[in-house]
Amino acid sequence: MKTKSGYRAVSKYLIASPFKLRPVANLIRSKSYPEVMAMLENMPHKGARLIRKTVKSAASNALVQNKRLEEDMLYVKEVLIDESARMKRVWFRARGRADMLLKRMCHISVVIDETKKAEKESGTKS
Repeated sequence: MKTKSGYRAVSKYLIASPFKLRPVANLIRSKSYPEVMAMLENMPHKGARLIRKTVKSAASNALVQNKRLEEDMLYVKEVLIDESARMKRVWFRARGRADMLLKRMCHISVVIDETKKAEKESGTKS
């Protein structure tokens, strides 16, 4: 049986291409929560705004579920950007032709966990 590790948040069906979000996600993997939030707030990308909301939600989940945690004790353990359904739109072209315009969507999954130091501290206090 697999044990639960980390605190999760998922955002689904976001209208953004996963190919544009993945470079932003690669920058924040396995970094501390305050550092990640500072990085994402200063990035001009649309994906940074979407990922920031999901990371903030995962951190809120962690802080609500474990009252002994603080923001400094958290780090981003895992960030997944998965492809979702595509919206198909008609793109009218010259001479009465039409093309299909695919608006790509994605799902963002973020797992935030305690740092090893925080786990040791909470274990000795109990």
